[in-house]
Amino acid sequence: QVQLVESGGGLVQAGGSLRLSCTASIGIFSIRTMGWYRQAPGKQRELVADISSDRRANYAESVKGRFTISRDNAKKTVYLQMNSLKPEDTAVYRCNIAPTPWDYWGQGTQVTVSS
Repeated sequence: QVQLVESGGGLVQAGGSLRLSCTASIGIFSIRTMGWYRQAPGKQRELVADISSDRRANYAESVKGRFTISRDNAKKTVYLQMNSLKPEDTAVYRCNIAPTPWDYWGQGTQVTVSS
Protein backbone atom coordinates (compact mmCIF):
# COMPACT_ATOMS: atom_id res chain seq x y z
CA GLN A 1 0.00 0.00 0.00
CA VAL A 2 1.32 3.41 -1.00
CA GLN A 3 1.89 5.93 1.75
CA LEU A 4 3.20 9.44 1.22
CA VAL A 5 3.79 11.52 4.34
CA GLU A 6 4.82 15.15 3.99
CA SER A 7 6.06 17.43 6.75
CA GLY A 8 8.01 20.60 7.38
CA GLY A 9 5.58 23.28 6.30
CA GLY A 10 4.63 26.29 8.33
CA LEU A 11 4.21 30.04 8.44
CA VAL A 12 7.22 32.09 7.41
CA GLN A 13 7.89 35.67 6.43
CA ALA A 14 8.85 36.57 2.90
CA GLY A 15 12.53 35.93 2.37
CA GLY A 16 12.56 33.07 4.84
CA SER A 17 13.30 29.38 4.37
CA LEU A 18 11.65 26.05 4.98
CA ARG A 19 12.70 22.46 4.38
CA LEU A 20 10.02 19.99 3.44
CA SER A 21 10.31 16.23 3.78
CA CYS A 22 8.32 13.44 2.22
CA THR A 23 8.68 9.82 3.24
CA ALA A 24 7.33 7.41 0.68
CA SER A 25 6.34 3.87 1.56
CA ILE A 26 6.54 2.61 -1.99
CA GLY A 27 8.26 -0.23 -3.72
CA ILE A 28 11.62 0.31 -5.35
CA PHE A 29 11.79 3.96 -4.28
CA SER A 30 15.32 4.34 -5.62
CA ILE A 31 14.30 3.96 -9.27
CA ARG A 32 11.41 6.39 -9.12
CA THR A 33 11.52 9.97 -10.27
CA MET A 34 10.00 11.86 -7.38
CA GLY A 35 8.42 15.26 -7.49
CA TRP A 36 7.13 18.01 -5.28
CA TYR A 37 3.80 19.47 -6.29
CA ARG A 38 1.89 22.41 -4.91
CA GLN A 39 -1.62 23.70 -5.14
CA ALA A 40 -2.81 27.10 -4.03
CA PRO A 41 -6.51 27.88 -3.46
CA GLY A 42 -8.28 28.39 -6.76
CA LYS A 43 -5.25 27.34 -8.78
CA GLN A 44 -4.24 24.20 -10.60
CA ARG A 45 -1.72 21.84 -9.14
CA GLU A 46 1.78 22.38 -10.45
CA LEU A 47 4.96 20.35 -10.37
CA VAL A 48 7.60 22.59 -8.84
CA ALA A 49 10.57 20.21 -8.82
CA ASP A 50 11.46 16.63 -9.59
CA ILE A 51 14.52 14.45 -9.12
CA SER A 52 15.39 11.33 -11.04
CA SER A 53 16.90 8.12 -9.75
CA ASP A 54 20.36 9.43 -10.68
CA ARG A 55 19.60 12.73 -8.94
CA ARG A 56 19.06 14.91 -11.96
CA ALA A 57 16.76 17.71 -10.91
CA ASN A 58 14.30 19.88 -12.79
CA TYR A 59 12.56 22.98 -11.54
CA ALA A 60 9.65 25.13 -12.51
CA GLU A 61 10.77 28.55 -13.69
CA SER A 62 9.02 30.18 -10.76
CA VAL A 63 11.27 28.43 -8.21
CA LYS A 64 14.59 28.11 -10.05
CA GLY A 65 17.48 29.39 -8.01
CA ARG A 66 15.42 29.38 -4.81
CA PHE A 67 14.34 25.75 -4.29
CA THR A 68 16.52 22.64 -4.16
CA ILE A 69 15.20 19.10 -4.34
CA SER A 70 17.19 16.17 -2.97
CA ARG A 71 16.62 12.57 -1.99
CA ASP A 72 17.84 9.91 0.42
CA ASN A 73 17.07 6.51 -1.05
CA ALA A 74 18.01 4.63 2.10
CA LYS A 75 15.34 6.58 3.98
CA LYS A 76 12.90 6.63 1.06
CA THR A 77 12.67 10.36 1.58
CA VAL A 78 12.66 13.32 -0.75
CA TYR A 79 13.35 16.85 0.45
CA LEU A 80 12.60 20.34 -0.79
CA GLN A 81 14.76 23.15 0.53
CA MET A 82 12.94 26.41 -0.08
CA ASN A 83 14.82 29.68 0.26
CA SER A 84 13.90 33.28 -0.47
CA LEU A 85 10.25 32.40 -0.08
CA LYS A 86 7.64 34.67 -1.60
CA PRO A 87 3.94 35.11 -0.78
CA GLU A 88 3.13 33.44 -4.11
CA ASP A 89 4.76 30.26 -2.83
CA THR A 90 1.87 29.86 -0.40
CA ALA A 91 0.23 26.51 -1.12
CA VAL A 92 -0.22 22.95 0.07
CA TYR A 93 2.84 20.96 -0.95
CA ARG A 94 2.71 17.25 -1.68
CA CYS A 95 5.08 14.71 -3.12
CA ASN A 96 4.39 11.98 -5.63
CA ILE A 97 6.08 10.25 -8.51
CA ALA A 98 6.76 12.48 -11.51
CA PRO A 99 5.91 13.57 -14.09
CA THR A 100 2.67 11.57 -13.99
CA PRO A 101 1.57 11.24 -10.37
CA TRP A 102 -0.43 8.43 -8.91
CA ASP A 103 -4.04 9.05 -8.04
CA TYR A 104 -3.16 8.56 -4.38
CA TRP A 105 -1.92 11.65 -2.51
CA GLY A 106 -0.74 12.22 1.01
CA GLN A 107 -2.23 14.89 3.26
CA GLY A 108 0.35 17.44 2.21
CA THR A 109 1.99 20.17 4.23
CA GLN A 110 0.82 23.77 4.26
CA VAL A 111 3.31 26.51 3.44
CA THR A 112 2.20 30.05 4.15
CA VAL A 113 4.44 32.99 3.32
CA SER A 114 3.47 36.34 4.75
CA SER A 115 4.48 39.61 3.12
